[in-house]
Amino acid sequence: MPGHDTSGGARAARRAIDAVWRIESARLIAGLARYVGDVGTGEDLAHDALAAALEQWPQSGVPDNPGAWLMAVGKRRAVDMLRRRTVLERKQEELGRELEARSDLSGRDIAELVDLPDDFGDDLLRLIFVACHPVLSTEARVALTLRLLGGLTTDEIARAFLVREPTVAQRIVRAKRTLAEARVPFEVPEGADRAARVISVLEVLYLIFNEGYSATAGDDWMRPTLCEDALRMGRILAELLPDEPEVHGLVALMEIQASRVRARVGPSGEPVLLLDQDRSRWDHALIRHGLAALDRADRVGRGFGPYALQAAIAACHARARTAPETDWERIAALYDALAQLTPSPIVELNRAVAYSMAFGPIVGLELVDALREEPALRGYHLLPSVRGDLLAKLGRDDEAQAEFERAAALTRNSREGTLLLERAATSGANALRRRPD
Repeated sequence: MPGHDTSGGARAARRAIDAVWRIESARLIAGLARYVGDVGTGEDLAHDALAAALEQWPQSGVPDNPGAWLMAVGKRRAVDMLRRRTVLERKQEELGRELEARSDLSGRDIAELVDLPDDFGDDLLRLIFVACHPVLSTEARVALTLRLLGGLTTDEIARAFLVREPTVAQRIVRAKRTLAEARVPFEVPEGADRAARVISVLEVLYLIFNEGYSATAGDDWMRPTLCEDALRMGRILAELLPDEPEVHGLVALMEIQASRVRARVGPSGEPVLLLDQDRSRWDHALIRHGLAALDRADRVGRGFGPYALQAAIAACHARARTAPETDWERIAALYDALAQLTPSPIVELNRAVAYSMAFGPIVGLELVDALREEPALRGYHLLPSVRGDLLAKLGRDDEAQAEFERAAALTRNSREGTLLLERAATSGANALRRRPD
C-alpha cells in the first residue's frame, strides 16, 4: 500500500528474531555441528539460517515453529555446502547423501522436515564439551561458550569482559581453528577423559559467573547478565549430567550467590558488602533452589568437591536471618576442608577471613600476614583489603588506612576503588580521633 509504514512491523520482526535466536541458537548450532562434524561449520550454517530469517520473516511473518524453520534452512545449507565441495572424504560423501535425503523441501512442510530423530540433550551436551575443551585457552573457552551456548554476539562478549571486539573475534576464530586442527570429535567423552572434561566445563561456567558477580574492571560492580547466562547453562548441564555431584554443587553455589544480586548494589550503584546487606532483598526462591541443588549433590554421593564445599559455605550465609547469626565456626571448618582439597593462596585468604570472624581478628591477621610474601597474591587487591579490615578492627587505624589505599590502587574496578578509598578515609579519621591532644 503506497505510503504505508512497515517500519513498525520490521522492528517487531527483528525483536522476535532476536528472542528466537537467544532461545534456539545453542540447539541449532549443536544439531548442525553434529550433522557436519565440525563446530565452526555448524555455527556458520546457523548464522546462514539466521540471515535467511532476517531477510524473509519481516515480509512473511514469524513462522509458528521458528526453531524448526531455522533448523531446516541450516540443514539445507549444509547440503548445498557439501554439494559444492569437489573433493570429499568418504564419510563426508555419505553424510551429504544422508542430509540430501533428509533435506528435500519440495512438497514438504518445514516443521515436518525437522521432526527427525534429533536428540537435543545429547547434541547440546556434545557442544558444551567441545566449546570447553581443555585444548583451548581459558579465554578462548569462555568466549566460545558464550558465543555458542549463551547466544551472545562478539560485541556483547567484548563489552562484558571490557576487551576490544576484534580481540574476542580473534579468540573465537582461533578456537574453532584449534578444534578443527586437533580433530576434536563432536562427542560426549567417556571414561577417565570424562572427569577431566567435566572439570573444564565447570571452570568455564564458574569464571563467567564470577566475572558477572564481581566485575574485574570497569565502572560496574556487577554484570548480572553474565551471572544469568552462567546459571542458565549450569542448570541445563545439571539436567544433562544428573549423576555428576560437582555439577549440582556449582549450580547450588551460583543459585545462592545470585540470590544476593539485588542487595549487593546500593541506590547509586555502589557496592554493599555481605555483612551490610539488607537480607530481605535476597531472592529466597533462588536460595531454595540452591539448597535443593546442594542436597542433590549430597544425594548423588562421592563426597563434596570444591564447588559443593563453596556452596555449603554460601548456604551458611543464606540460612542466617541476620549477619550476627552466621555460623562462622562451621564456615571456618568448611574452608579447612576446601584448603585440603584444593590448596591455593586465595582459599587461604578466604579461610583467614572466616577464622577472624569465628575466633577474632588477631587470629585472622596472623593467617593473612603469613600470605604477604605469596607470589600468587602480589598485585591481588583483596590481600591488603582484608588486612586493612583486620587492622581497623584492632584499632591500628594508620596501618589500616595505608592498606586500604594500597588495595584501591591495585583494583581495576572503579566502584570497588571508591569503596576502598572511603574506608581508607574512615580509618584516617579514626586515627586522628585516637591521637592524644
